[in-house]
Amino acid sequence: MKLELKSKIALHVKGKNINRFIKKLTTRKINILSLVYLNKNEVKLVIYKKDYETVLKIKSIYEINDEEVYGYLKIKKILKINKHLITFIILGFCLFLFLTNIIFNIEVIHSNKDLRNLIISELKDNGIKKYSLKKSYKELQKIKEKIISNHPDEIEWLEIETVGTKYVIRVEEREIIKNKEDNTPRSIVAKKDAVIKKVIASQGDIVKNTDDYVKKGDTIVNGEVILQEEKIMGKVKAKGKVYGEVWYVIKTEYPFVYYEEKETGKKKETFNIKFLSQNIELSTNKFRYKKIDEQVLLSHPLLPIKLTYQKQKEIKVISEVLTFDEALIKAKKHSIKKMEKNLNKDEYIIRSKYLKSKVKENAIEVEMFFAIYEDITAYKEIN
Repeated sequence: MKLELKSKIALHVKGKNINRFIKKLTTRKINILSLVYLNKNEVKLVIYKKDYETVLKIKSIYEINDEEVYGYLKIKKILKINKHLITFIILGFCLFLFLTNIIFNIEVIHSNKDLRNLIISELKDNGIKKYSLKKSYKELQKIKEKIISNHPDEIEWLEIETVGTKYVIRVEEREIIKNKEDNTPRSIVAKKDAVIKKVIASQGDIVKNTDDYVKKGDTIVNGEVILQEEKIMGKVKAKGKVYGEVWYVIKTEYPFVYYEEKETGKKKETFNIKFLSQNIELSTNKFRYKKIDEQVLLSHPLLPIKLTYQKQKEIKVISEVLTFDEALIKAKKHSIKKMEKNLNKDEYIIRSKYLKSKVKENAIEVEMFFAIYEDITAYKEIN
């Protein structure tokens, strides 16, 4: 609906033969927005303010009094009457905006006093202290990463959260545990059925070669030192790693119609001015999609304006409607990602092959074969 702010004025007209006067107005193409007959010689009508001077010129014997204004003039009149209140609201809002961007307290949550003092000192060096201005989300992330990199042996994890006019810092201390050396004799065996691709051994006797097929539990690096046929001359703790080619067949489903909202992790607090149907956000880095928790701070029954406080979380919207071929491609990629997610950094997919697919009610089911270069190292104690 288009907002109508054209200035209008209500007139009280008196005189004999009032219809003649009305006819004069229509002849001059003056829009009569409202017309109410009070009696045969009196009417109340509403016209645009721009036509008011023309009406006065043709009024002749008629008595005309303006009673009320509408549109822009009414807003102007209300603003004039309430100018002191509006000035107070604006000044109060500016002061409120300034105060809500000041940090009045910093709380570090941890039981270790030395670690708390370390964090407070680091925050101060990076401009985070009481009665300082709030920093942006990106600035807080950079400061957090800098503190962690400066103290890798003391800090495992750190998070800086803005709660109103307070920073809440949660920290987890890094514990370095020195394990006592265990010299229990053992052999290295296969964790899964596989074809051996690489054997690395610093201690023990390698009894299987590259490209040998092994079953789960087969010995690859022996911890028993055999010098003469079956005679065991000693036992050691076999050390090393074995990599093999392991095979998997996995099924993955992917929907034809897909919609998802994901939180990106970005958060912010902002103030908004709502005027009529307009929403003015008082921040620079605006989120395109977001979840909002809103609270009204200031409003006035005579003015169409509100000041609100919002907590916003950025979300990423994924929406797609797929054909069979598109869903098949997506399902294949999803299968590969699903497999890669379960691999360690020294493991990888050697090859993959699409086997078959099946259409279900709202999704496609894809079956894929994978050959994986995988760590198949397992240990077996020697009694």
